[in-house]
Amino acid sequence: MIKFNNIVESIPILARTLLIILFGYAASSKFLDFSNFQIQLGQSPILTAYAGWVSWGGIPIVELLIVAFLSFPKYVYHAFFASYSLMIMFTTYIIIILNFSDFIPCSCGGVLEKLSWTEHMLLNVLFIAIAILGIVFTTNKNHKTKKLL
Repeated sequence: MIKFNNIVESIPILARTLLIILFGYAASSKFLDFSNFQIQLGQSPILTAYAGWVSWGGIPIVELLIVAFLSFPKYVYHAFFASYSLMIMFTTYIIIILNFSDFIPCSCGGVLEKLSWTEHMLLNVLFIAIAILGIVFTTNKNHKTKKLL
């Protein structure tokens, strides 16, 4: 029989795993097709002036840092917040670009660039929810530990 406590304890582990897969895949696909990633960022009406900085030090490096921090239990709580924040930024960018731009380049890599904008939004909302679950259940777990001590 599956115990409720086992399910609750598994939520942060599952959230970590899914976020590691997402950000690891996203960063590696950007690095593997880096010139295309830079060109697409340069075509963005919002990010044109910052395309070099965002492509070299911004997005893929931040994604890899989040993957690294998600890999260490000591930093996982903060990594969930970083994941949440980055996904909120991506979602905000999509909303702005869809509502205020005639030209909408996609700087996502790999299979993610094949998604429609609606699918991008749904995927982002899903991963925002996953990050929130990670935050909530990691917080609850830490509070239980502190109360027991």
